[in-house]
Amino acid sequence: MSEFTWQPAYNASVTKAPRVNTAVFGDGYQQRTADGINTTLQAWQLTFQLAKTDIDAIDAFLVSKGGVASFTWTPGTGAEIKAVCREWSRNMISPRAESLSAKFEQVIE
Repeated sequence: MSEFTWQPAYNASVTKAPRVNTAVFGDGYQQRTADGINTTLQAWQLTFQLAKTDIDAIDAFLVSKGGVASFTWTPGTGAEIKAVCREWSRNMISPRAESLSAKFEQVIE
């Protein structure tokens, strides 16, 4: 497994949405249970604003993983996670600088 070492800009955000099974009965009654063991995984929305050569390296890393292979990454919280990136986009800022926006989804393997 490889490690993602680039640091994103400070405007990173994390989303957590626990997976829940819900059974709805008559008169509005509900029964809820956790869907599995690891039910609350993280999804990070990240932006990298770096030199074009660094963005090229990040893009090549993500392409090599193909949205399938996981990698380790340490978010600002300090706890290393395994993640996959299924989607990212690049924007040109100047002839030598670009930005890359990506969504890292935590996975359990």
